[in-house]
Amino acid sequence: MTQLNNALTLFFSLLVEAIPFLLIGVVFSSTLLLFVDERKLVAMMPKNPLLGALAGSMVGFLFPVCECGNVPVARRLIVQGAPASVAIGFLLAAPTVNPIVFWATWTAFRDQPEIVFLRIGFSLLIATIIGWVFSSQADLRPLLQPAVAQSMPPPQGRRSRRSRFAQSAEPASELLQSGTFLLNSSGQPMRMEAVGAQAAMAASSVTTKPLGDRLQLMLDNVVQELRELGGVLILGSAIAAIVQVAIPREVILSLGQGPITSILAMMLLAWVVSICSTVDSFFALSFASTFTSGSLLAFLVFGPMIDVKNIGLLLSVFRGRAIVYLFALAAQLTFLLTLIINLYVS
Repeated sequence: MTQLNNALTLFFSLLVEAIPFLLIGVVFSSTLLLFVDERKLVAMMPKNPLLGALAGSMVGFLFPVCECGNVPVARRLIVQGAPASVAIGFLLAAPTVNPIVFWATWTAFRDQPEIVFLRIGFSLLIATIIGWVFSSQADLRPLLQPAVAQSMPPPQGRRSRRSRFAQSAEPASELLQSGTFLLNSSGQPMRMEAVGAQAAMAASSVTTKPLGDRLQLMLDNVVQELRELGGVLILGSAIAAIVQVAIPREVILSLGQGPITSILAMMLLAWVVSICSTVDSFFALSFASTFTSGSLLAFLVFGPMIDVKNIGLLLSVFRGRAIVYLFALAAQLTFLLTLIINLYVS
């Protein structure tokens, strides 16, 4: 009975701390996604691969989306012709390198400010490196799903009719047109269940719609995201509470204090739990007394980049091998950086 009471207390404390940040994050990201035209951002991005990767990684400050919303935005950037370095940098960094996540992490780890700044710094560094690596792929089409590849503008010097990635004679799906919403015959917005209302797009730019329509679309998006992310938050909080109470403390300590095992355990946990980056810092905080600083950073850096729930969204844009590349590079870089923290800083 005592264990049950302790688990419930931990569960509700996590929810009470995290829900305000989830609400703020959803409202803010929905507002920007519906009122800012990302096409202008593409035109402003640097052409240099390394600078482009860095700039794309920092776009999250303008589009503070969690890992549920970064894939639709990255897809729109790709379709608009953004360089691979920019799109990949944004895809990996946006869920972490944004003001809302910074604020939430600071609130959770105000007594360990180094965790906050190292999280942002490592995420920015890893996203920039991976974006730069992907820039070596001159044509991103072989790594993309066919429908996405066909919707991209043809690369310069590659307008051959025989190109397997040339524009199809049939018009590309309206779903892949940037900055728009897919409309049915009655003119009402249609949501894609896999990616939420945030991914929906149609024939005309959202920024040209009447203010009332944009506000309604924003409200629909907020409700949809709260329904999806709220469920993930509740599940993640329940798992954290159960792990803390049900697993013997000596087992947790044996895993959490090892410089290598602690990192691997928290990376695996981050991948499985798939909790939103807006509130994952409160989840990690529940392990702060038993796990190393490096392993907490591994959870906070790796989880928002690649997790179980995100794979389905990534498969809507990339082929399987591209996701394997992303997963392997992100995992290796996260492990090496956080191992340095465990060995030389802690």
